[in-house]
Amino acid sequence: MKTPALWILTLVIGASVAATGALAVDNITSRDAPYLASVRAKIQAKDYKGALAELTPMLETHQHADVYSLMGFALRKTGDYKQAYTFYRKALDFDPAHKGALEYLGELYVETGQLDKAKENVVLLKKLCPSGCEELADLEKAIAGAPATTAKVN
Repeated sequence: MKTPALWILTLVIGASVAATGALAVDNITSRDAPYLASVRAKIQAKDYKGALAELTPMLETHQHADVYSLMGFALRKTGDYKQAYTFYRKALDFDPAHKGALEYLGELYVETGQLDKAKENVVLLKKLCPSGCEELADLEKAIAGAPATTAKVN
C-alpha cells in the first residue's frame, strides 16, 4: 500500500519546509510572493479599488496573512472599517505575530477613536520588535497625530 510511504514523504517534506521557513507567511515580500507585487504597487499609488479588485480572487487561492492584511488595508483606505477589521482579524488569526496587520489594525483603531486599543497594538509590536521596527514607528506616529476627537465606528 502506497499510503504509508506517501505519508512519510509528506512528513519529511513538511519537516524540511518548516526547517527552512520556505512557507513562512510573516514578512512575505513581493520577491517571495510575486503575485503581491502588483497589489503593493496599486496600494503605493493609492489605487485601493484596483488593489481590492486584484486581491478579491486571491482570497480563494492564496490564504495567508499578507493577503488578508493587504485586503484590510485597502478596505480601510476606502472607508470600509467594518470589513477592514474583519480582514485584519483574519490575518492575525492566521499569524498572530504579523507586524503589518498589527500596525494597520492599530491605525484603524486610531481612525475610529479607539486609542486605547491602538496602544494595545503598540505593546504587542514592542514585544515583537524590541529594538524597534517600521510598523511600530508608524503606529506610534499615527497615535501621536490623532486628533482630539475622531469618529467612532462600532
